[in-house]
Amino acid sequence: MTNARDIIKGTIITEKSADLAQNANTYTFSVDVNANKVQIKQAIEEIFKVKVASVNTVTVRPKDKRVGRYAGKTNKVKKAIVKLKAGSSIELN
Repeated sequence: MTNARDIIKGTIITEKSADLAQNANTYTFSVDVNANKVQIKQAIEEIFKVKVASVNTVTVRPKDKRVGRYAGKTNKVKKAIVKLKAGSSIELN
């Protein structure tokens, strides 16, 4: 995983993440399940040209789902909550 775009899959925009972005300079991203905090920090700094203060990660376990007689699981997801240093910001659309 040398490409930054392979690590950062996209932004997560919810009411809570929008509030964090507006008030706490903190942004939420969907990231690759195998990425660590150092890789996430480097990818964010490379893509958005900002300085990262801290990275917190959350791994969401797969849920059991059922459609008729077929049982399965949802995909495993990893989220990164990235706090930027003062003076840095990301323009989200």
